[in-house]
Amino acid sequence: MNNTHQLTERTSFDTHADGSPHPLRRAGDRPPPRATVSLIVPARNEARNIPWVFEQIPDCVDEVILVDGDSVDATVHMATRCLPTVRHIEQSGPGKGNALRTGFLSATGDYIVMMDADGSMLPGEIPHYVHFLDNGFDFVKGSRFIAGGGSLDITRFRRLGNQVLLAAVNRLYDTKLTDLCYGFCAFRRDFLEDLDLHSSGFEIETEMIAHALRSGLRIAEVPSLELPRRSGRSNLHAVSDGRRVLRTLLSERPGARSAARAGRSPA
Repeated sequence: MNNTHQLTERTSFDTHADGSPHPLRRAGDRPPPRATVSLIVPARNEARNIPWVFEQIPDCVDEVILVDGDSVDATVHMATRCLPTVRHIEQSGPGKGNALRTGFLSATGDYIVMMDADGSMLPGEIPHYVHFLDNGFDFVKGSRFIAGGGSLDITRFRRLGNQVLLAAVNRLYDTKLTDLCYGFCAFRRDFLEDLDLHSSGFEIETEMIAHALRSGLRIAEVPSLELPRRSGRSNLHAVSDGRRVLRTLLSERPGARSAARAGRSPA
């Protein structure tokens, strides 16, 4: 099962906003309506990084939702000052996964983009993700390890962990992804139910990919440059979060759920 495409394998057909192909237009025809884009930004004590991130959000983004994780600094005030139209909501529980799920449920756009608030991801890359959604793909994920991508932040230990987990997902799902533990992604909002997200921590990024593969969604990888966080300390814990990612991969692997249900059935 290999439904993953990289940037160099882009499709050449013209499509409607909903992804269906349309015939060549006549000169007087109106173009199909543009799909709307919601950007979800989970944040906890990121007041010093928010201005840099928000000032670079491209025009293709129609809605920005800041999901605040009980910040004790001026994160919310800074976001509102930098972007008066930002929607601010409180996450319903602890963890990045909970913050993202809260934001997804509040989004109104046709497409949902998720990115971090620490300045490690470039908002200027968002149009690349939107391009692939416009051209028939359902789920688009950034990759630091294909041509045009890279990382100025990843440590040797984190790179090794990513390679091990990546090898596991490629084997379990018979695919050829090039990056796994990177949370710059976009997808069609009408597939949110298919993604069936439950994770509360950083492992939600892996859960999203596993469920997208399991559901047969059309996936594309696009090159992305990871920068060092601009200020502050990361909430990521490489060892403990890596274990949670591995548990997620194993519990969500093809056949695991049906086997678990069979084991609980009475004899």
